[in-house]
Amino acid sequence: MTNVLELRGISKRFGAVQALTDVNLDVAAGEVVALVGDNGAGKSTLIKVISGVITPDAGTITWEGKVTNITRPHDAQALGIATVFQDLALCDNLDVVGNLFLGRELGTGGVLDEIEMEKRSRELLHTLSVKIPSVRIAIASLSGGQRQSVAIARALLGQTKVVLLDEPTAALGVEQTAQVLDLIERLREQGLGVILISHNLADVRAVADRVVVLRLGKNGGTFRIDEVTHEQIVAAITGAQDNVVARRKARTEGRPQERAGGTVGEAKV
Repeated sequence: MTNVLELRGISKRFGAVQALTDVNLDVAAGEVVALVGDNGAGKSTLIKVISGVITPDAGTITWEGKVTNITRPHDAQALGIATVFQDLALCDNLDVVGNLFLGRELGTGGVLDEIEMEKRSRELLHTLSVKIPSVRIAIASLSGGQRQSVAIARALLGQTKVVLLDEPTAALGVEQTAQVLDLIERLREQGLGVILISHNLADVRAVADRVVVLRLGKNGGTFRIDEVTHEQIVAAITGAQDNVVARRKARTEGRPQERAGGTVGEAKV
């Protein structure tokens, strides 16, 4: 697959805090890349770099094979990078159409073209198989999963090629989470690159093609989802080469495991 977005050697410091150090990341068209790591690992900072909220101190960003500069959100949007932050930024008092076209309303001579906006809203949601009672229903009346789906759909208005999703299933129930994960699958099927930030490794394993681990602002590992275990991802996140979960797995499989203190043999419970 051809990479749409490539980051190389990205570093960022805030005063005495080195938030990112020589970080690499890439995503191809039709690929879901999960970005995981503990709190403070640098995930949010990296997403803000890609979306143009902050400017890195060092490193290069390549878009469709050409080195580019992203110094403000408009630059990212112009390239085709859309970001859905965790707070969604939806207006509860507006209906679905009003939220989808907020800030980019259609019309001429100061008169809104409500018919055209409603038509495009229906077409977009139908394309993504987003099920809601009506495009004229108030956002406040929708479930958490439906609200998240509307926020993602709004990000796709225009020529979007890469979508950044910040914890899209956080605080959602099982059914609502499944709805959002299905939507992520459809984004991939439509050829979009998706960067998914999540603490939920079950969700990551359900939809991601690759997992990129950040630890203390540095790359902690990159894995194909079909070639890595849950325990290996956890070990990369925590930096543990010999954690409790790994020892338990080794005992179950009958393999000797080195314990703290230098003893090699069968671990004792």
